[in-house]
Amino acid sequence: MKPGDRLPPLEIPITRTLIVAGAIASRDYQDVHHDPDLARQKGSPDVFMNILTTNGLIGRYITDHFGPRAELRRVAIRLGAPNHPGDTMVLTGTVEEVDGDTATVRVVGANGLGAHVTGTVTVRVPA
Repeated sequence: MKPGDRLPPLEIPITRTLIVAGAIASRDYQDVHHDPDLARQKGSPDVFMNILTTNGLIGRYITDHFGPRAELRRVAIRLGAPNHPGDTMVLTGTVEEVDGDTATVRVVGANGLGAHVTGTVTVRVPA
């Protein structure tokens, strides 16, 4: 791994099941993550993914690329456009810097509305 290396993109279909299951798994019972009618009453066109699900998908993206020994040391993300059912989020990443066995990767997750998530992940990949 070296600065400038690009990770292959990962396409994630955004299904209603993924959104609801992620919210339940992370104990986020906010109605906007599972009830379309209440989400609409609050101004959203449908339910939308929570940040903890997004965080988990980014972790999966990084560890799928760097392998089972990869250790996530820091994940710093910011949400943008919501992930709604029926869309696809495409995760991409670029290695920004490397220090020994540790890399900082810039990650972007985009959907049909724009950037859903941006941030950096620090990952250690032991020899």
